[in-house]
Amino acid sequence: LVGGNLAVLAAKNDWAGIIVNGCIRDSEEMAAQPVGVKALATNPRKSVKKGAGDENITVRFADVTFSPNHYVYADEDGIVVAEQALT
Repeated sequence: LVGGNLAVLAAKNDWAGIIVNGCIRDSEEMAAQPVGVKALATNPRKSVKKGAGDENITVRFADVTFSPNHYVYADEDGIVVAEQALT
C-alpha cells in the first residue's frame, strides 16, 4: 500500500513514477504530485509499517520482469519495460 507521504518523498527525490502491484491510498494527494502512479486499485485503509524493504532487486508480477537499470515507460493505456532506452 502506497500513500500520499511516499508520493511527496518520491517527488522530492525526482522520481518519475511508482508502479504498485497492489493498492494506493490518498489518491488525491498522490495525483497532486508530479509523479506518475500505476496501481491495481485504491483502498482507504492505512497499512502496517514494518520498516522492511529491498533495493536494486529483480521483481516479477503480471507476467513482467522489472530489473534494476531497465527502462519503464507508462501512459494511461499501460506499461512497457525495456532493457535499453527507447527512441
